[in-house]
Amino acid sequence: MSSKQQDSIVKFDIVKNRRKFFVFSGAILLLGLVAILMFGFNLGVDFKAGTRLDLYIGKEFTTADVEAVIRSEVPDVAFKPVTTFGDQNAWATTTFEETIETDKLVAIETALKSKYGEQVSKQESTVNPEIARELVRKAVIAILLASIGIVLYIAFRFQFLFGIGAIISLLHDAFIPIALFSILRLEIDLTFIAAILTIVGYSINDTIVVFDRIRENMRTMKIKTVEDLEHMVNVSLWQTMRRSVFTVLTVFFTALALAVFGSEGIRNFSLALIFGLVSGTYSSIFIAAQVWVSLKKREMRKKRYASSPQ
Repeated sequence: MSSKQQDSIVKFDIVKNRRKFFVFSGAILLLGLVAILMFGFNLGVDFKAGTRLDLYIGKEFTTADVEAVIRSEVPDVAFKPVTTFGDQNAWATTTFEETIETDKLVAIETALKSKYGEQVSKQESTVNPEIARELVRKAVIAILLASIGIVLYIAFRFQFLFGIGAIISLLHDAFIPIALFSILRLEIDLTFIAAILTIVGYSINDTIVVFDRIRENMRTMKIKTVEDLEHMVNVSLWQTMRRSVFTVLTVFFTALALAVFGSEGIRNFSLALIFGLVSGTYSSIFIAAQVWVSLKKREMRKKRYASSPQ
């Protein structure tokens, strides 16, 4: 590619404005941290003791009536508002703040059968405190191991500085959905962990595409000064821009369709995926490569200082 073609492909100097993107991301992360400290997390049954109860009603019903039946059978136990899901909203679901004994769940089912008919049935999921703690521990370990493995691969496949850029980008991408779930009080369950791992995989894939193009251009474009470095990264980013945007739009609309038309059980997964896709694409273009430029710039200056005559 000629120098004129390289200049024409750069529509906006992303690298020159990298400090603005750093400030923007830093502000979002700070707000997210404050939100987490203020609101905490809305943990699902998977991560704390409790019982999730799904009830197939099979005919028209109101959530208020189902709540009244539940409250009459277990009057001393707090539970979340009953919501509907499934085809024609034939299912009702709620979550209890503590584990519920089997005979009480059977009593709820029996009461609903007498009200709506014999087609009523229940599905339950109970997690005791010990299992909840074990799930939290294993979920954290799974995310850490996945992140460490990916970063080691990048450091080995490319350069150590690329690995640092990837680490910061991944932390950025994983933190934003977590903060948004805290702010919006969305429930964090096992599907959320699956979404975070998916986001980590997607984000690193997008970052690798950008890093790979930078590495290819380093072989063909002469990099002697910091200005050359910044120009090369700008060209690399714009060469991959179309691919990044079209790829994320394809996945974004798929995740959006799942969130709108999918069942209640995968809604949080879809929302976490949407948040992560947006932050992952943003960080691949505006954070990961910019972090690498800043680190590479410092490395070049150190080498120049070390080689200059004393």
